[in-house]
Amino acid sequence: MAALVAENFRFLSLFFKSKDVMIFNGLVALGTVGSEELFSVVAFNCPCSPARNYIYGLAAIGVPALALFLIGVIWNNHTWNLVAECHKRGTKNFSAAATFLLFGSIMGRAAVAPVTWSVISLLRGEAYICALSEFVRPSSLDKFPAEYGAEVLARFPCKDMPANLTKFRDEVTRRLRYESQLFGWLLIGIVAVLVFLTKCLKHCCSPLSYRQEAYWAQYRSNEDKLFRRTAEVHSRILAANNVKQFFGFVALDKEEKELVQEFPVEDVQPSPQWNAITGVYIYRENKGFPLYSRLHKWAKGVEGNGPSPEGHEMLFLAS
Repeated sequence: MAALVAENFRFLSLFFKSKDVMIFNGLVALGTVGSEELFSVVAFNCPCSPARNYIYGLAAIGVPALALFLIGVIWNNHTWNLVAECHKRGTKNFSAAATFLLFGSIMGRAAVAPVTWSVISLLRGEAYICALSEFVRPSSLDKFPAEYGAEVLARFPCKDMPANLTKFRDEVTRRLRYESQLFGWLLIGIVAVLVFLTKCLKHCCSPLSYRQEAYWAQYRSNEDKLFRRTAEVHSRILAANNVKQFFGFVALDKEEKELVQEFPVEDVQPSPQWNAITGVYIYRENKGFPLYSRLHKWAKGVEGNGPSPEGHEMLFLAS
């Protein structure tokens, strides 16, 4: 049971396993703040019309947040690893809890920008005031003229109202801004608590030591950088060889000539090899030795995604 729990919660490390991720999330948040400020100055324009205010205000908060969320899902490499895993091997090697936590790690990364957008929108209060001004009960305003109703209240965000209602507009704006900012601060608090609990669960349930987790993160980062760099050089040399075979020569600069001479490329990797190193990966051990990635697993000649009997035993011993 302990091994199963530990295996499931390893997925949480996908979100918090390196400082690079936290720096990236911070940059995403800062970029979202700047975008929201620009949107408020340039694009936000409350219609000040009953029924339209509510739709427009919610759209100003929700639609950009949804777009940012979808962009975050698309840009996350784990999304496409999961897609490749489901396409090639299905989810038979993962428990329901592990699959849920993997989705959670993808959603958590993607939620940084939309949550930031929502928080900044609520703290500014303009969209909230636009959406809800018409729903303020006139009876809650002291000495509010009885002849005015929701249609006049809907025009409060645009300051388009009779002069005798100016003080009521200030009161309504102040009340709605208070509510909007309160919801913004509550959202910040809820997100902070969730992040704290996630980090605690991740460290408490991980069978790896802090130093080994740091080494794993460094290995994955270095492997990814070297793989991308090598793939770029390999594809360039392969393209040069094919172009030369077609034309009889290839126009290379000095650096490219040195690459072609230093790294001869004879053939390409077959699809089964690409499939073997693509997809979701859970930390495994084979005969007591850690396997830090699918590429590492392929290099060691270990077959399958699920643990072998020996690997399964080591999983329990590690827990």
